This record gives sequence, C-alpha cells and structure tokens, in this order.
Amino acid sequence: MPTTDAIRQQLATVKYPGFSRDIISFGLVKDIRITGGDVTVQLSLQGNDPKIPAQIKADAEAAIRALPDVTGANVRIDIQAAQQPAGSAGALPQTAVPGVKHVIAIASGKGGVGKSTVAANLACALHAAGAAVGLCDCDLYGPSIGLMFGVHDRPFADEDNRIIPVERHGLKLMSMGFLLDDSAPAILRGPMVTKYTQQFLRQVNWEGLDYLVLDLPPGTGDIQLTIVQTVALTGAVIVTTPQEVALIDARKAASMFEKVNVPVLGIVENMSFFLCPSDGKRYDIFGSGGGQREAERLKVPLLGQVPIDIATREAGDKGAPIVIAEPDGAVSRSFADIAAKLRAAAPV
Repeated sequence: MPTTDAIRQQLATVKYPGFSRDIISFGLVKDIRITGGDVTVQLSLQGNDPKIPAQIKADAEAAIRALPDVTGANVRIDIQAAQQPAGSAGALPQTAVPGVKHVIAIASGKGGVGKSTVAANLACALHAAGAAVGLCDCDLYGPSIGLMFGVHDRPFADEDNRIIPVERHGLKLMSMGFLLDDSAPAILRGPMVTKYTQQFLRQVNWEGLDYLVLDLPPGTGDIQLTIVQTVALTGAVIVTTPQEVALIDARKAASMFEKVNVPVLGIVENMSFFLCPSDGKRYDIFGSGGGQREAERLKVPLLGQVPIDIATREAGDKGAPIVIAEPDGAVSRSFADIAAKLRAAAPV
C-alpha cells in the first residue's frame, strides 16, 4: 500500500503552472487519504483561471498513478476566488526576478523588531557561505541599508538603462536611501510606491544571484502587496521579538503570505535575550518563548534566536553588519546557523 510520504514526494514533482515551484512548497496540499490502493488528495488554491486547477489535477493524478501499488487517484480541488484589493485590477502576474534563483522576503508585522538588522546580517551570512547575494531595501519611506553598509554612492545605469546595484562587502545593494540625501524624505503616494518597488525589482541588474533578500517595510501595506502579487517569492522569513505585542503583528504578516500561497520559511526571534558582559547572566528583557510558541502555532521552524547585543548595534551604525565586523562572534554564528537553514530550504 502506498504511504503518505511517498504521495507527498510525488506531489513535490508537480509544478504550479507558470512557476518553478511545486504544489507542496506552495502549501496547496491539505489532506491525503489512502484506502487500499486508492489515493484521494485534497488541494486548496485561490484563483480565477479555471485552466490552472484543471492542469494541476491532471498532473497530480498522473504523478500519483506512477507509484507502485496505486490503483486509483482522485485529486479534489477547493477553489477560492482570488481576493484582490481595490485598485488591483490588471495587476501584473507573479514572475521571477530575472537572473535570480531565489527571492526571500524578510518581513515583520511592526517596526522596531530589528528586521533590517536581520535582513542585512542574513544576506552577509549567505554570502559568507559562498552564495551570490543581493539585498534590496524595499522600505521606501525609512530606508536603512545604506547606513548599515556605509554606502554613500549613487547607483548608475548600464547601456540597457538598467540600474547597476551598489556593491559592498561582496553584496549587491539597492535602496531608496541611495537616491535621496540623508535628510530628504520620500514623499510618495500609492501609485508611485508601486512604481518604485517594481523598478527596484525589475529594472535593477540583479543578474547572477543565488539569493535576493528583500528587506520589506513593517506591516501589510502597498509595498508588501505589490511584491507578493507580482514576484514569485521562494518564501518569507518573519522577524519578531518574544514580546506578545510584536507577535500579534507577526501573525498578521504570516497570514498575508499564507493568503497568497507564499511559504513562510520560518521565524527569527530577534532581541531574544541579553547576556550581561560582566557576569554572563541572561536577562529575558522582552519575555521568553514567544517565537517558539508562534512557530509551533504556524507549524514552521524557529530558525534562530538572536540576542540583543551592543556590538551588533554599533556595527550596523558604523556601516559593517556584525557578520562582517565580528565573523566569529556568537551573534554572527547565530546568523550563520539561520542562513544554513535557509540554504537547506532553498538550495542552489
């Protein structure tokens, strides 16, 4: 008799039409029932194109029938109409960023949890492991990647009128901060926000990258919606602190990705604890265990717990993330461990 694991392995070979990712990684498979040699699979997806579920059903049933001992395959699909925000009619289809193997979004439900610090150091840790990495600062209103990497240069355009990202510490970087003076605000309304976001992803020369890390702004606004609706994301990482007020908003961010079938690769609990440098005593300033509980609730991995650390703050303010400034330190090792888990989830 076929096993559930065998069925899932077969379904992992079924690609979502138009994407390189499979229906397992998209989280479409909700239930698998095996009765003797008969297999019934329940899928759930959003969309308005009837050709897509028909293609998935045919491919999935063919994949299941290819297993030995399978005498019947029945794939049932629960189709929900795609929910589009007002004004999203005619939105672009989700497509890959040219020249990039994996696009990973670093998100949070609220500000102040250290999301940009996590994004910057994860990008550096992925590069330190031998990957070609880019980092796109998608927070148009509060860009911080320029400061964290000590970049004061302005990007140029190539002969194809594509923006050439600034390179620092081996990473390709793009940020609204590169286009504005330090004290100049980005005064943008919805349509311009969408335009700039698309330019940063489509008109920047990201060719040759294994990973493009997106540092999203906090919340679930125009920028996040533009990205999840138009970019084929490999997955998202949710950054939170152990504090319940941060976890509440982290759930909203995770829910947004779930609704558009973007896998949540895991949770990073930042500012998890403080180790006193004088006696090594641990202080749980923002509480404890919140990230683990939320990971269990979402059924995703807790990728790591990063302590609150003076050197990490100082390194970012000086233009060299802690993974660059102190590659052998405890915090850098935490980011290296998280990066290793991301590479396992999205191998190149």
